[in-house]
Amino acid sequence: MPALFAPLSLRSLQLQHRGWVSPMCQYSCDPDAAPGVPNDWHLMHLGSFATGGAALILTEAAAVNAAGRISPRDAGLYNGEQAEAWERIVSFVHRHGVADAKIGVQLAHAGRKASTYWPFAGMKGSVPASDGGWNTVGPGTSAFEGYAAPSAMTEDDIQGVIRDFAVAAARAVEAGFDTVEIHGAHGYLLNQFQSPLVNNRTDGWGGDAAGRNRLMLAVIDAVRAVIPDGMPLLLRISATDWAEGGIGIEDSVHLAALAAAHGVDLVDVSSGGAVAHQQIQPGPGYQTEFAARIRREAGIATGTVGLLTSPGQAEHVVATGQADGVFIARAALRDPHWWLRAAFELGYDLKWAPQYERAVPRRTF
Repeated sequence: MPALFAPLSLRSLQLQHRGWVSPMCQYSCDPDAAPGVPNDWHLMHLGSFATGGAALILTEAAAVNAAGRISPRDAGLYNGEQAEAWERIVSFVHRHGVADAKIGVQLAHAGRKASTYWPFAGMKGSVPASDGGWNTVGPGTSAFEGYAAPSAMTEDDIQGVIRDFAVAAARAVEAGFDTVEIHGAHGYLLNQFQSPLVNNRTDGWGGDAAGRNRLMLAVIDAVRAVIPDGMPLLLRISATDWAEGGIGIEDSVHLAALAAAHGVDLVDVSSGGAVAHQQIQPGPGYQTEFAARIRREAGIATGTVGLLTSPGQAEHVVATGQADGVFIARAALRDPHWWLRAAFELGYDLKWAPQYERAVPRRTF
């Protein structure tokens, strides 16, 4: 059996294999009629991965409150209408996933990077109130380059966000999701508090690493407390800020070990996003070394993502112990049946949807 197609257990969750879908924002909610409510586009987008053979599908970032959305067109999980719409998608994935697909929701708050135009809006930067935007919040009042300055969060604001994560997680359980991922990466709120390049607070939510990690751990505790014991909890982090004076891999190994002690079961390892002057050095599998080190030194399962495109590449990552699973992103947008193709190329028989069985390729070797 190829290593990529070996099963994996996380608490009570049984995953048929190690090929997964990374969260990818679609910016497709209707901001006027149904703000934050996933719709038919999301059903098609996520459902195609279920019929394409993915074993675990993570949704795009779902904001825990309205102010936490990246853009006015982003999804949320902060009211009943949104939860009901997600439940429809969860049900589809469970019914039609050819690899017994499981689905998790990524819970997020964009902080100072909220209220921005979506990529295909034709405009960039912060959305003004006249165009449906809102005032943003962050650890302090420094703005992300090109965006409006946020308001510094008060103690009440911080406690409110912690509660919002917990309430959203409870809604996720009710909607039938199999797992929850906390978004602590890419320069969004939890990562903003974590990064010394963004967080210059002098109270208990800033200062040294313990203070800067405090919000991340508080959210983990709040979410863990409201989801079932058997449900795994995932955490996405940025392993490095790719900027001098920012988060480095040593900081992320330390955070991952703390997260494991607080009930996180797998760290989804990405990088960057906190500051605009980052100097990323991309290349095929350029983030797998971060996942490998966290897995080895923090003693926690990891998933890796980033320019992982070919089945052979994904197989190598898992077979060599660099990560426990591979999250596929842009390659999945190009080919929503990536996992069926990967199984064929690696010599593994993965079930196809009966409607598509006539297209199963024939082996000639």
